Amino acid sequence: MSKGFPIPLNAVRAIEIVARRGALAPAAEELGVTLGAVSQHLRRAEARLGMELFERTGQGLVPTAALRAALPQLSAGFAALQDGLAELSGSDEAILNLTVGSVFASRWLIWRINKFTTLYPEIEVRLTVTGAMLDLQRADIDCGIRFGAGNWPGVIATPIGGAEFQPVCAPPIARALKHPSYLYGVPVIRDETTMLSWDLWLQSVGLDAERRLHGPTYSDPSLAFDAAISEQGVLMAVDMMSADAVSDGRLVRPFTGPVSGPHQYWLATAKGRRETTKLRRFREWLAAEIPASARGYVHQSRG
Repeated sequence: MSKGFPIPLNAVRAIEIVARRGALAPAAEELGVTLGAVSQHLRRAEARLGMELFERTGQGLVPTAALRAALPQLSAGFAALQDGLAELSGSDEAILNLTVGSVFASRWLIWRINKFTTLYPEIEVRLTVTGAMLDLQRADIDCGIRFGAGNWPGVIATPIGGAEFQPVCAPPIARALKHPSYLYGVPVIRDETTMLSWDLWLQSVGLDAERRLHGPTYSDPSLAFDAAISEQGVLMAVDMMSADAVSDGRLVRPFTGPVSGPHQYWLATAKGRRETTKLRRFREWLAAEIPASARGYVHQSRG
């Protein structure tokens, strides 16, 4: 005869969320209780288990080594429960909840997502566009598209492209750029959120990375793109994201070519979540659509 849980399931869920997120607030929000109630869950669970689960430090609650070792199993278990409930309710395959950043959404996905929904009209795509790195374990998120190194904890990440980048600008500005060194005489748009390295590109063309470039600064990467299109300066951009604007002539790649950096776009899912049919279809569609869209790009550069 199987034994029951030694602590209530809500307490187990509170432990898993706090250990994964490093704070009480996310657990309180998801469970619909107060911070004090979450704290009580943790204390009572530790008392029943006869062991400490968290170290109380000046920086907050830190999971003990034992809890860190058990966390992947706890997270996978709750992910499996979420998937089972979704399948039981019949809502599992009807809606694909996707979280993406503003640049990927506005410069690539929004112009192509109709192709996916035409192929699979039974799947409704719901986008959450945000620069925040949302928790992929949430029941209302199936997957995310993230830019980075792909090594996020608790995440399975599949590379989908976007490692190459180079400067882009509007055609009138490009006409003044007869050599990369001319960048020091025109505005260079700074995107505060970017992971792209101007230093890496400057070094690739033999320029001094220590010499300062000047121009407007934006905290929103999508606005930085619009600034480049509106002739405010030169922007460092992922080729995959700038390609449509280059193809239709709004932007130009004024120099010889891109460099490859350590970051790219990834399709990200939570570890322990089963791959649903809708997710598999979206993954396969991305794998076909990204190379196809690349073949359709018109590369424009100065001779």
